[in-house]
Amino acid sequence: MIGTIVNTCTIVAGTLIGVALHKGIRDKYKNVLYDALGLACFAIGLNAVVTNLPKSQYPVLFIAAMAIGSIVGVALDIDGRFHRLVERRGKGVTENRLADGLATATLVYCIGPLSMLGPVISALEGDHTFLFTNATLDLVTATIFGSTYGIGMLLAAPVLFLWQGMFYGIAMLSSTAVSEALMAELLIVGGLLITGSGLSLLRIKDCHVLNMLPALAVPPLWYLLTALVGR
Repeated sequence: MIGTIVNTCTIVAGTLIGVALHKGIRDKYKNVLYDALGLACFAIGLNAVVTNLPKSQYPVLFIAAMAIGSIVGVALDIDGRFHRLVERRGKGVTENRLADGLATATLVYCIGPLSMLGPVISALEGDHTFLFTNATLDLVTATIFGSTYGIGMLLAAPVLFLWQGMFYGIAMLSSTAVSEALMAELLIVGGLLITGSGLSLLRIKDCHVLNMLPALAVPPLWYLLTALVGR
């Protein structure tokens, strides 16, 4: 769980840095940091797609997954619900409302392809790239939250640890049921989502990646269906 531990520590470190800065971080520095991280996400996501696409046993499965997942996500309005909740929780920043800050930070840290797929890849392949990338993103975000809401934002760190630990534990328990072929499909879809996140961070295109998260469920369901039919 080294990736999750590092991710948790970066939230602690970022919060402490933010508290030390106290007066906040100027927008121009926030923007340049998010630009750099957006490029990193774009490159890592694209690399995951290019590397695993030749390994795919069903070359069009990722297309179907993205289409079906996006339709489901839009129908559930995942992106809209998330942003409305964040906006609602984010009100009263000037009053330093810790509860609002924690609710917002928890959502930002935990909901996303890097935070959800990263522990699975870490458990099954020992590859911590996704989690280390997420840790870098969270370091910047935690610094901003810490400078705005204060030291109490440290409470979001154990929440992230438990969240990612849950995905890690599930992946370890079901490792025998997750084949290399399925992992390739998940990495292709996850890579596309991470690439979309990079585009959003770069302000090139808001892909509403949260609406596409259900796409990650399509490959496992497909492999389960083919296994049942093959019996």
